[in-house]
Amino acid sequence: MADASISSTQRPSVQAHAYHVRNSAYKAREVLNLIRGKSYADANDILTFSSRAIAKKINKVLNSAVANAEHNSGFNADELYVSGCYANEGPTLKRWRPRAQGRASPILKRSCHITVIVSRYSEEQLDNMRERGLTRTPKAAAESRKRRVARSREVQETTQTPEVAAVAAATDSRVAANDAEVEQVDADASATIDTVTDETSVSEDSETSDYTTDVDAVNDPNDVDGNSTDTDNANGSADDDNQDESGSSGQEPEGSSAEKTV
Repeated sequence: MADASISSTQRPSVQAHAYHVRNSAYKAREVLNLIRGKSYADANDILTFSSRAIAKKINKVLNSAVANAEHNSGFNADELYVSGCYANEGPTLKRWRPRAQGRASPILKRSCHITVIVSRYSEEQLDNMRERGLTRTPKAAAESRKRRVARSREVQETTQTPEVAAVAAATDSRVAANDAEVEQVDADASATIDTVTDETSVSEDSETSDYTTDVDAVNDPNDVDGNSTDTDNANGSADDDNQDESGSSGQEPEGSSAEKTV
């Protein structure tokens, strides 16, 4: 995707290429015109926050060129700028879209080849930029932005009027009171949840013990119902014995009665 080259006729430069990018060269040139002549940090910011889809691909080519310069030529990223960038036409894929009445309209899928060239600032330019504090990488730019924000906040705190300070203090007190109220509500809710959980566990334990007692009563052979059943069985067997005795004493065999008749 990328390669490095240093020209001997001009200022040392490193370039990177991206071939067969599936975007038109016109769209790529619209974004390349924004970063031409910019430092690496500024060009990276422009491409990062651009709303065009091709900007992400161009940013990859830019980062590749800077990586080539750092690795192959020993340059520092904060000393580089975009000395050249262009997009050439690539092959066009021809497709067809069916239309009404058997006709067809062409579809042209464009492509392009993107080239980004980064060069090192001259010593005079670097000295001037160092004096002005303009030499920065994207990471250094973020740190500088944080320092500027901190300084602006300090200035606001030191230059605010008593009325503004009173309003800020009142706002802080209201925020603190709201935070305390929220914490109290959370504590009450957690205590209520703990109480409900304890009551639920106690009720479940009682229900479990009652269920266990019922099961033991059903399975115990010496319970009241079991005794009554055994008593009924004993009474039934006694009645059967009495009936057998009464039957044997009250009835005589047929043979003996016949003998008496004779």
